[in-house]
Amino acid sequence: MISYIERTRNYYGTLGYPPYTWAHFDTVPFASPARSVNKARLALITTAAPYQSGLADQGPGALYNAAAKFFRTYTMPVTPVPDLRISHLGYDRKHTTAADPNSFLPVTRLAEAVTSGELGSLAAELIGVPTNRSQRVTLQQDAPEVLAACREQAVDLALLVPS
Repeated sequence: MISYIERTRNYYGTLGYPPYTWAHFDTVPFASPARSVNKARLALITTAAPYQSGLADQGPGALYNAAAKFFRTYTMPVTPVPDLRISHLGYDRKHTTAADPNSFLPVTRLAEAVTSGELGSLAAELIGVPTNRSQRVTLQQDAPEVLAACREQAVDLALLVPS
């Protein structure tokens, strides 16, 4: 077992930062869906980044690639399935390779859920949200942009698939 919280506190402490304050909310800004899932329109929200040629290896098993990070939310059509990658993220590269894009971008699986009638529909565009590690930027910039994109696409549900 990896004690993520303790490890993170120790890491930032050794860098001289004050103890990390984890994001928390006394009231959660969620609501019950107005429709059942089999009638709902779903927005896929991802932390995966669009592939950018010329920025070193971004494919499955690639080493961490900070150059591939992005810093603003984006939208992108889900059809055809976009070429998104996760080399810009810190994930357990010893135990996974990110070879199956459905593990971080389940567009194909969600489309199958629509076809089978388990999900009403999938929004035409996915929403990419950066991992800036800033509560302030997330709350003041990214979250309002994601909410606006969800409202623009008239979705009932949002599925965040963090990588």
